[in-house]
Amino acid sequence: MKYFMKKLITLIMTLFLVSVAAFLAFQIIPGDVVTSILGTEATPEREEQLREELGLNKPPVERYFSWVADVLRGDLGESYRYSKNMNEMMPVAELIGDKLPVTLWLAAVSLVLIVVIAIPLGVLWARSSSHFLDAVLGVVTQASMAVPSFFLGILVTYLFGILLKLFAPGSYISCQEDFGGFLKYLLFPALSIAIPKIAMTARFLRNSMLTELQSDYVRTAYSKGCTKRRVMYGHVLRNAMMPVVTFLGMIIAEIVAGSIVIEQVFGLPGIGRLLISSISTRDFPVVEILILYITFVVIFVYFLVDILYRVIDPRISEV
Repeated sequence: MKYFMKKLITLIMTLFLVSVAAFLAFQIIPGDVVTSILGTEATPEREEQLREELGLNKPPVERYFSWVADVLRGDLGESYRYSKNMNEMMPVAELIGDKLPVTLWLAAVSLVLIVVIAIPLGVLWARSSSHFLDAVLGVVTQASMAVPSFFLGILVTYLFGILLKLFAPGSYISCQEDFGGFLKYLLFPALSIAIPKIAMTARFLRNSMLTELQSDYVRTAYSKGCTKRRVMYGHVLRNAMMPVVTFLGMIIAEIVAGSIVIEQVFGLPGIGRLLISSISTRDFPVVEILILYITFVVIFVYFLVDILYRVIDPRISEV
């Protein structure tokens, strides 16, 4: 219980510090929100009216605590740039609610590809005694990690979209319109995200398993008559997964927080794309909430990793 309380306090304090930093950052960066919304031709009276409507004429400290109080009540504010109609601004909660499922489904498909491919590949690589296979996998994984994500997205689009015509690039299909078509379209951006992560995870797992194979307990297990399969999967893989779990946690936090580049390349209306557009248009209420969301995701994923550590290795005691 003490462990969970410490983690909860850490989560709250981190969110508080990030919220302060995000709020202050948007007070000092160049540019005027009102001018961005109304343009340079607006009258001073109209600008002052809009400042009062948005609460921008209040002191920053008062605006910050008012914003935090609203967030704690579940009111995330209203977007400066998106609107339902000419007279009603789009609530930030509704705007993010429309985009978040796309990012979460993209992350889920990517994670499935990473786990299903990388772990068996890493085990195969560690067990293999073939110098040829070792050299081939070494070159392929190194090349996969070196290719920039935007270029990898372009290659996937060209190969599977233009040459093989397995999907129509840029023709995003929403899950409400066709869930099967939605998942099929997500498969290709998910593949673009997964390829370098698969290479890194497989290489990491292979190196971890090779290190474990040199341990004394492996020789002891063989001396007691354990089969190679039992030693490999019952002992070596379990222990080798400890650092890999941390690495997978980093990957999960990264892709759930929003794959900005891939969403741009494939035209996905997700969190990453919304963040970029909101920053460029100075839609601060949206950006501030998205920063808090990303922070929460990262902290929460690492919290789950800590819990998973205890499942994998019960010897880890509370600190």
